[in-house]
Amino acid sequence: MRILVLGFTGYLGGHVVEGLRALPGALVLGGGRSPAAHLDVDLARVSPEQLAKTMASAAPDIVVNCAGATGGDAVTLAEVNTRGPAVLCAALRESAPAARLVHLGSAAEYGPGVPGTPVTESAATRPVGPYGATKLAGTVAVTASGLDAVVLRVGNPVGPGAPPSGLPGRIAALLREAGPGPEAVLRLGDLSAHRDFVDVRDVARAAVLAASAPGPLPPVLNVGGGRAVAVRDLVRGLAGLAGFRGRIEETTAGTAGSARSAQVSWQCSDITAAERALDWRPVHTLDDALTALWEGGGTP
Repeated sequence: MRILVLGFTGYLGGHVVEGLRALPGALVLGGGRSPAAHLDVDLARVSPEQLAKTMASAAPDIVVNCAGATGGDAVTLAEVNTRGPAVLCAALRESAPAARLVHLGSAAEYGPGVPGTPVTESAATRPVGPYGATKLAGTVAVTASGLDAVVLRVGNPVGPGAPPSGLPGRIAALLREAGPGPEAVLRLGDLSAHRDFVDVRDVARAAVLAASAPGPLPPVLNVGGGRAVAVRDLVRGLAGLAGFRGRIEETTAGTAGSARSAQVSWQCSDITAAERALDWRPVHTLDDALTALWEGGGTP
């Protein structure tokens, strides 16, 4: 079984590769711009024709697309998050039409949630910024491709190796910089928003299950923690692990999170469909994820 993972050096991709390598008989190939890649693939630039040739040489049975941009201007986001999946689907239709495609989407595609109501896959998609909009366009390209494909709409990943570009990794970095002294001050934006945090190891397990599941899958499956957690609670949890004895100051200006989650005050995914289709539920608690993040000592 030949499995190609695009974006294999990224935060999600690295964990996905680790899980896939544990599958019996799996040969896992990495595709991307890294010198360590088995296949040189830049989804933001490659033509469908060239990528089809690359795919034909790799002859994958399964492709897992973990490539994505979470920051940058609208052009960068569109090139990676929208053009990338569209080109990938066109290349697969030409060179490996029987391959299964697992594409990592984002809960940001839904936009603002209604407090107290977990969002299902059939809910309206109303992204509020370029990140969510470009991820949604990528999802549409995948679900309309006619391929054996599934999109995993991932919540806010947290856990070992979380990068500072995301909220948990950024808070951990700020806590390490501030130190444990009582005079330390952590100045953050409004922490009242609620997010659906999910351990990155659970995300990887969902991707492995989706890659290896027999038969067709629903076009979109939510992969989240299944509950809304106040960002303030996450910050306090990390502060406790850090032994932080200083002061946390919240301001109404700015945001504690990233650009991809701005303007969304409440978000929670209904993960019933993933449980039904993949026999998947998160096995790591948020405390597990935060402990692994803090004890990991920063990003790889």
